[in-house]
Amino acid sequence: MLSPCLRRGLSRPISRRVLSTSAGKPSRSNKRVVSAVAAFTAAGVAAYVFLPDPTRSAPTLKNAPLSPRYFTPVTVVSNEESGPDTKVLTLTVPPEVLAASDPNGFHTIWSVFIKDDDIQVERPYTPLYGIDDKGHMVFWIKKYPRGEVGRWLHTKAPGEKIEFRGPLATWDWKNDTWDEVVLISGGTGFAPFHQLLSTVISNPTMSPSTRFTLLHSSKRPEELPPPSLLQPLIDYAEKHPERVNVDLFVDASDGSAASNLHVKRIDRSAIESALGLIKPTPSWWGWLWKQREPQASPKRRVFLVCGPEAMINAIAGPYGRNLSQGQVGGALGEMGLKPSEVYKL
Repeated sequence: MLSPCLRRGLSRPISRRVLSTSAGKPSRSNKRVVSAVAAFTAAGVAAYVFLPDPTRSAPTLKNAPLSPRYFTPVTVVSNEESGPDTKVLTLTVPPEVLAASDPNGFHTIWSVFIKDDDIQVERPYTPLYGIDDKGHMVFWIKKYPRGEVGRWLHTKAPGEKIEFRGPLATWDWKNDTWDEVVLISGGTGFAPFHQLLSTVISNPTMSPSTRFTLLHSSKRPEELPPPSLLQPLIDYAEKHPERVNVDLFVDASDGSAASNLHVKRIDRSAIESALGLIKPTPSWWGWLWKQREPQASPKRRVFLVCGPEAMINAIAGPYGRNLSQGQVGGALGEMGLKPSEVYKL
Protein backbone atom coordinates (compact mmCIF):
# COMPACT_ATOMS: atom_id res chain seq x y z
CA MET A 1 0.00 0.00 0.00
CA LEU A 2 1.30 3.44 -0.89
CA SER A 3 1.69 6.13 1.73
CA PRO A 4 -1.04 8.83 1.84
CA CYS A 5 1.37 11.50 0.64
CA LEU A 6 2.50 9.42 -2.33
CA ARG A 7 -1.09 8.49 -3.20
CA ARG A 8 -2.08 12.14 -3.17
CA GLY A 9 0.90 12.97 -5.39
CA LEU A 10 -0.03 10.29 -7.91
CA SER A 11 -3.65 11.41 -8.07
CA ARG A 12 -2.88 14.99 -9.05
CA PRO A 13 -4.22 15.96 -12.50
CA ILE A 14 -0.73 16.58 -13.89
CA SER A 15 -1.71 16.71 -17.55
CA ARG A 16 -4.39 19.31 -16.98
CA ARG A 17 -2.18 21.52 -14.83
CA VAL A 18 0.95 21.28 -17.03
CA LEU A 19 -0.45 20.98 -20.55
CA SER A 20 -3.35 23.41 -20.43
CA THR A 21 -2.08 26.30 -22.57
CA SER A 22 -3.56 28.51 -25.21
CA ALA A 23 -1.53 26.70 -27.85
CA GLY A 24 -3.00 23.58 -29.37
CA LYS A 25 0.35 21.74 -29.35
CA PRO A 26 2.47 21.37 -26.20
CA SER A 27 5.85 23.06 -26.28
CA ARG A 28 9.18 21.24 -26.03
CA SER A 29 9.70 22.67 -22.50
CA ASN A 30 6.30 21.35 -21.38
CA LYS A 31 7.25 17.89 -22.63
CA ARG A 32 10.40 18.04 -20.54
CA VAL A 33 8.32 18.97 -17.46
CA VAL A 34 5.96 16.05 -18.03
CA SER A 35 8.90 13.66 -18.43
CA ALA A 36 10.53 14.98 -15.27
CA VAL A 37 7.31 14.61 -13.24
CA ALA A 38 6.77 11.08 -14.55
CA ALA A 39 10.34 10.13 -13.71
CA PHE A 40 10.01 11.62 -10.22
CA THR A 41 6.76 9.73 -9.62
CA ALA A 42 8.25 6.44 -10.81
CA ALA A 43 11.27 6.98 -8.58
CA GLY A 44 8.99 7.62 -5.61
CA VAL A 45 7.06 4.41 -6.20
CA ALA A 46 10.27 2.42 -6.62
CA ALA A 47 11.75 3.91 -3.45
CA TYR A 48 8.64 2.98 -1.47
CA VAL A 49 8.64 -0.59 -2.73
CA PHE A 50 12.35 -1.41 -2.68
CA LEU A 51 14.03 0.79 -0.07
CA PRO A 52 13.78 0.02 3.68
CA ASP A 53 11.24 2.11 5.56
CA PRO A 54 11.72 2.40 9.35
CA THR A 55 8.01 3.06 9.82
CA ARG A 56 7.17 -0.39 8.43
CA SER A 57 9.41 -2.41 10.76
CA ALA A 58 10.44 -1.79 14.35
CA PRO A 59 14.17 -1.99 15.20
CA THR A 60 15.79 -4.78 17.24
CA LEU A 61 17.46 -3.88 20.56
CA LYS A 62 19.34 -6.55 22.52
CA ASN A 63 19.79 -5.12 26.02
CA ALA A 64 16.89 -2.67 26.33
CA PRO A 65 13.81 -3.27 28.52
CA LEU A 66 10.90 -5.07 26.87
CA SER A 67 8.77 -2.68 24.83
CA PRO A 68 6.14 -2.76 22.06
CA ARG A 69 8.22 -0.18 20.16
CA TYR A 70 11.05 -2.54 19.23
CA PHE A 71 11.93 -6.23 19.00
CA THR A 72 13.86 -8.16 21.64
CA PRO A 73 15.87 -11.32 20.78
CA VAL A 74 14.93 -14.31 22.96
CA THR A 75 15.99 -17.97 23.03
CA VAL A 76 13.94 -21.10 22.35
CA VAL A 77 14.06 -23.41 25.40
CA SER A 78 11.77 -26.17 24.10
CA ASN A 79 9.25 -26.80 21.33
CA GLU A 80 7.13 -29.87 22.08
CA GLU A 81 4.29 -31.56 20.20
CA SER A 82 0.95 -31.13 22.01
CA GLY A 83 -1.68 -32.34 19.55
CA PRO A 84 -2.68 -32.19 15.88
CA ASP A 85 -0.78 -29.24 14.36
CA THR A 86 0.00 -27.71 17.77
CA LYS A 87 3.14 -27.26 19.83
CA VAL A 88 3.95 -25.85 23.26
CA LEU A 89 6.79 -23.38 22.74
CA THR A 90 8.89 -22.10 25.64
CA LEU A 91 11.07 -19.00 25.27
CA THR A 92 13.40 -17.31 27.71
CA VAL A 93 14.10 -13.59 27.99
CA PRO A 94 17.68 -12.57 28.89
CA PRO A 95 17.87 -11.88 32.66
CA GLU A 96 19.29 -8.40 32.20
CA VAL A 97 16.37 -7.50 29.91
CA LEU A 98 13.82 -8.87 32.37
CA ALA A 99 15.42 -7.03 35.29
CA ALA A 100 15.27 -3.73 33.40
CA SER A 101 11.63 -4.17 32.30
CA ASP A 102 8.75 -2.39 34.02
CA PRO A 103 6.57 -4.97 35.85
CA ASN A 104 3.59 -2.64 35.51
CA GLY A 105 3.66 -3.29 31.78
CA PHE A 106 2.41 -6.84 32.27
CA HIS A 107 -1.36 -6.45 32.42
CA THR A 108 -3.79 -9.16 33.47
CA ILE A 109 -4.10 -10.29 29.85
CA TRP A 110 -1.25 -9.27 27.56
CA SER A 111 0.39 -10.48 24.40
CA VAL A 112 3.50 -10.03 22.27
CA PHE A 113 4.14 -9.82 18.53
CA ILE A 114 6.49 -12.57 17.33
CA LYS A 115 8.32 -11.91 14.06
CA ASP A 116 9.08 -14.41 11.31
CA ASP A 117 12.59 -13.28 10.34
CA ASP A 118 12.44 -15.06 6.99
CA ILE A 119 9.59 -13.00 5.51
CA GLN A 120 9.40 -10.13 8.03
CA VAL A 121 5.83 -10.86 9.14
CA GLU A 122 4.63 -10.61 12.74
CA ARG A 123 1.68 -12.13 14.59
CA PRO A 124 0.35 -11.66 18.15
CA TYR A 125 0.62 -14.53 20.65
CA THR A 126 -0.41 -14.70 24.30
CA PRO A 127 1.94 -16.25 26.89
CA LEU A 128 -0.03 -18.90 28.77
CA TYR A 129 1.44 -18.04 32.17
CA GLY A 130 2.66 -14.54 31.51
CA ILE A 131 6.38 -14.38 32.32
CA ASP A 132 8.03 -15.96 35.36
CA ASP A 133 10.94 -14.71 37.45
CA LYS A 134 13.37 -16.67 35.25
CA GLY A 135 12.12 -14.97 32.10
CA HIS A 136 10.31 -18.05 30.78
CA MET A 137 7.27 -17.58 28.53
CA VAL A 138 5.12 -20.49 27.29
CA PHE A 139 2.97 -20.36 24.15
CA TRP A 140 0.46 -22.76 22.59
CA ILE A 141 1.14 -22.47 18.86
CA LYS A 142 -1.08 -23.89 16.13
CA LYS A 143 0.20 -24.42 12.59
CA TYR A 144 -2.32 -23.26 9.98
CA PRO A 145 -2.00 -23.98 6.23
CA ARG A 146 -1.75 -20.26 5.45
CA GLY A 147 -0.27 -19.11 8.75
CA GLU A 148 3.30 -18.14 7.95
CA VAL A 149 4.41 -17.31 11.50
CA GLY A 150 2.87 -20.42 13.08
CA ARG A 151 4.50 -22.71 10.52
CA TRP A 152 7.83 -20.94 11.03
CA LEU A 153 7.63 -21.27 14.82
CA HIS A 154 6.94 -25.01 14.50
CA THR A 155 10.40 -25.39 12.91
CA LYS A 156 12.32 -23.69 15.73
CA ALA A 157 14.67 -25.85 17.83
CA PRO A 158 16.07 -25.30 21.34
CA GLY A 159 18.87 -22.75 21.33
CA GLU A 160 17.62 -20.83 18.30
CA LYS A 161 16.86 -17.13 18.53
CA ILE A 162 13.60 -15.41 17.65
CA GLU A 163 12.39 -11.86 18.18
CA PHE A 164 9.25 -10.39 19.70
CA ARG A 165 7.99 -6.99 20.77
CA GLY A 166 5.73 -6.31 23.71
CA PRO A 167 4.05 -6.56 26.12
CA LEU A 168 0.82 -5.17 24.70
CA ALA A 169 -2.32 -5.01 26.84
CA THR A 170 -5.14 -7.22 25.54
CA TRP A 171 -7.63 -6.56 28.33
CA ASP A 172 -7.28 -4.68 31.61
CA TRP A 173 -8.49 -6.27 34.82
CA LYS A 174 -10.39 -4.15 37.34
CA ASN A 175 -10.51 -5.41 40.90
CA ASP A 176 -13.89 -5.88 42.60
CA THR A 177 -15.83 -4.81 39.50
CA TRP A 178 -17.62 -8.01 38.45
CA ASP A 179 -19.41 -10.79 40.29
CA GLU A 180 -18.66 -13.17 37.44
CA VAL A 181 -16.28 -13.18 34.48
CA VAL A 182 -17.41 -15.48 31.66
CA LEU A 183 -14.66 -16.67 29.31
CA ILE A 184 -15.75 -18.20 25.98
CA SER A 185 -12.98 -19.52 23.76
CA GLY A 186 -12.35 -21.69 20.73
CA GLY A 187 -9.09 -23.29 19.57
CA THR A 188 -5.97 -21.37 20.58
CA GLY A 189 -8.25 -18.55 21.75
CA PHE A 190 -7.88 -20.47 25.01
CA ALA A 191 -4.47 -18.84 25.61
CA PRO A 192 -5.51 -15.42 26.99
CA PHE A 193 -8.02 -17.03 29.34
CA HIS A 194 -5.44 -19.52 30.58
CA GLN A 195 -3.19 -16.54 31.32
CA LEU A 196 -5.98 -14.83 33.28
CA LEU A 197 -6.95 -17.97 35.22
CA SER A 198 -3.32 -18.74 36.02
CA THR A 199 -3.04 -15.27 37.54
CA VAL A 200 -6.23 -15.85 39.52
CA ILE A 201 -5.08 -19.23 40.85
CA SER A 202 -1.65 -17.93 41.84
CA ASN A 203 -3.14 -14.87 43.54
CA PRO A 204 -6.12 -15.83 45.76
CA THR A 205 -6.50 -12.24 46.97
CA MET A 206 -7.31 -11.02 43.44
CA SER A 207 -11.01 -10.08 43.67
CA PRO A 208 -11.79 -13.11 45.89
CA SER A 209 -15.55 -12.72 45.47
CA THR A 210 -15.42 -12.90 41.65
CA ARG A 211 -16.31 -16.21 39.98
CA PHE A 212 -14.76 -17.27 36.66
CA THR A 213 -16.57 -19.51 34.17
CA LEU A 214 -14.62 -20.92 31.21
CA LEU A 215 -16.47 -22.38 28.23
CA HIS A 216 -13.99 -23.77 25.71
CA SER A 217 -14.72 -25.40 22.36
CA SER A 218 -12.62 -27.53 19.99
CA LYS A 219 -13.65 -29.61 17.00
CA ARG A 220 -12.45 -32.92 18.47
CA PRO A 221 -11.26 -34.07 21.91
CA GLU A 222 -7.68 -34.50 20.64
CA GLU A 223 -7.68 -30.83 19.62
CA LEU A 224 -8.47 -29.63 23.13
CA PRO A 225 -5.64 -27.91 25.02
CA PRO A 226 -3.08 -30.49 26.21
CA PRO A 227 -3.52 -31.96 29.70
CA SER A 228 -0.48 -30.05 30.95
CA LEU A 229 -2.46 -26.84 30.40
CA LEU A 230 -6.03 -27.96 30.95
CA GLN A 231 -5.86 -30.41 33.85
CA PRO A 232 -4.59 -27.93 36.49
CA LEU A 233 -7.56 -25.69 35.72
CA ILE A 234 -10.00 -28.61 35.98
CA ASP A 235 -8.44 -29.76 39.26
CA TYR A 236 -8.65 -26.26 40.71
CA ALA A 237 -12.28 -25.91 39.60
CA GLU A 238 -13.20 -29.20 41.30
CA LYS A 239 -11.64 -28.03 44.56
CA HIS A 240 -12.96 -24.47 44.34
CA PRO A 241 -16.30 -24.55 42.45
CA GLU A 242 -17.29 -21.25 44.00
CA ARG A 243 -14.30 -19.63 42.31
CA VAL A 244 -13.81 -21.36 38.92
CA ASN A 245 -16.00 -23.44 36.62
CA VAL A 246 -14.72 -25.18 33.46
CA ASP A 247 -16.95 -26.63 30.71
CA LEU A 248 -15.52 -28.17 27.53
CA PHE A 249 -17.31 -28.57 24.20
CA VAL A 250 -16.47 -30.62 21.10
CA ASP A 251 -18.25 -31.06 17.77
CA ALA A 252 -17.67 -34.83 17.81
CA SER A 253 -16.66 -37.17 20.63
CA ASP A 254 -14.27 -40.10 20.75
CA GLY A 255 -16.36 -41.73 23.48
CA SER A 256 -14.79 -39.81 26.35
CA ALA A 257 -16.95 -39.87 29.47
CA ALA A 258 -15.56 -36.71 31.07
CA SER A 259 -18.29 -35.05 33.10
CA ASN A 260 -17.41 -31.58 31.86
CA LEU A 261 -17.23 -32.55 28.15
CA HIS A 262 -20.28 -31.65 26.05
CA VAL A 263 -20.74 -32.87 22.47
CA LYS A 264 -22.25 -29.70 21.02
CA ARG A 265 -21.30 -26.20 20.07
CA ILE A 266 -21.41 -23.34 22.51
CA ASP A 267 -24.74 -21.60 22.03
CA ARG A 268 -27.19 -19.59 24.07
CA SER A 269 -28.56 -22.57 25.98
CA ALA A 270 -25.04 -23.78 26.84
CA ILE A 271 -24.07 -20.35 28.16
CA GLU A 272 -27.26 -19.93 30.18
CA SER A 273 -26.97 -23.45 31.59
CA ALA A 274 -23.36 -22.87 32.70
CA LEU A 275 -24.42 -19.66 34.45
CA GLY A 276 -27.42 -21.24 36.13
CA LEU A 277 -29.89 -19.14 34.15
CA ILE A 278 -31.91 -22.19 33.10
CA LYS A 279 -33.73 -23.97 35.89
CA PRO A 280 -36.42 -26.65 35.69
CA THR A 281 -39.89 -25.78 37.02
CA PRO A 282 -41.62 -28.07 39.53
CA SER A 283 -44.27 -29.23 37.04
CA TRP A 284 -43.81 -32.23 34.77
CA TRP A 285 -44.16 -29.90 31.79
CA GLY A 286 -41.29 -27.83 33.13
CA TRP A 287 -39.03 -30.86 33.22
CA LEU A 288 -39.52 -31.22 29.47
CA TRP A 289 -39.22 -27.54 28.65
CA LYS A 290 -36.63 -25.64 30.64
CA GLN A 291 -37.75 -22.26 31.89
CA ARG A 292 -35.43 -19.28 31.51
CA GLU A 293 -35.03 -16.70 34.21
CA PRO A 294 -35.52 -13.05 33.25
CA GLN A 295 -32.58 -11.75 31.25
CA ALA A 296 -31.99 -8.85 33.62
CA SER A 297 -29.74 -10.51 36.19
CA PRO A 298 -28.67 -8.74 39.38
CA LYS A 299 -25.16 -10.12 38.94
CA ARG A 300 -22.49 -7.91 37.44
CA ARG A 301 -21.12 -10.03 34.60
CA VAL A 302 -18.63 -9.43 31.82
CA PHE A 303 -18.24 -11.80 28.86
CA LEU A 304 -14.88 -12.18 27.12
CA VAL A 305 -14.82 -14.01 23.77
CA CYS A 306 -11.73 -15.21 21.89
CA GLY A 307 -11.39 -17.67 19.03
CA PRO A 308 -11.85 -18.11 15.29
CA GLU A 309 -13.77 -15.35 13.56
CA ALA A 310 -16.75 -17.59 12.77
CA MET A 311 -17.08 -18.52 16.43
CA ILE A 312 -16.85 -14.91 17.61
CA ASN A 313 -19.57 -13.99 15.11
CA ALA A 314 -21.84 -16.78 16.40
CA ILE A 315 -21.26 -15.98 20.08
CA ALA A 316 -20.96 -12.20 20.17
CA GLY A 317 -21.47 -10.84 16.66
CA PRO A 318 -18.82 -9.62 14.21
CA TYR A 319 -16.22 -6.98 14.87
CA GLY A 320 -16.97 -3.46 13.71
CA ARG A 321 -14.95 -1.32 11.33
CA ASN A 322 -11.17 -1.46 11.71
CA LEU A 323 -11.50 -4.30 14.24
CA SER A 324 -13.55 -2.18 16.63
CA GLN A 325 -15.84 -4.03 19.02
CA GLY A 326 -18.98 -3.47 16.96
CA GLN A 327 -22.46 -4.31 18.19
CA VAL A 328 -23.26 -7.30 20.39
CA GLY A 329 -24.84 -10.04 18.29
CA GLY A 330 -25.00 -13.81 18.19
CA ALA A 331 -25.94 -15.76 21.29
CA LEU A 332 -24.97 -12.95 23.66
CA GLY A 333 -27.05 -10.51 21.66
CA GLU A 334 -30.04 -12.85 22.00
CA MET A 335 -29.50 -12.78 25.76
CA GLY A 336 -29.88 -9.00 25.71
CA LEU A 337 -26.35 -8.13 26.72
CA LYS A 338 -25.02 -4.60 26.24
CA PRO A 339 -21.67 -3.61 24.67
CA SER A 340 -20.33 -2.72 28.13
CA GLU A 341 -20.85 -6.37 29.16
CA VAL A 342 -19.07 -8.01 26.20
CA TYR A 343 -15.49 -7.77 24.97
CA LYS A 344 -14.12 -9.53 21.86
CA LEU A 345 -10.42 -10.28 22.10
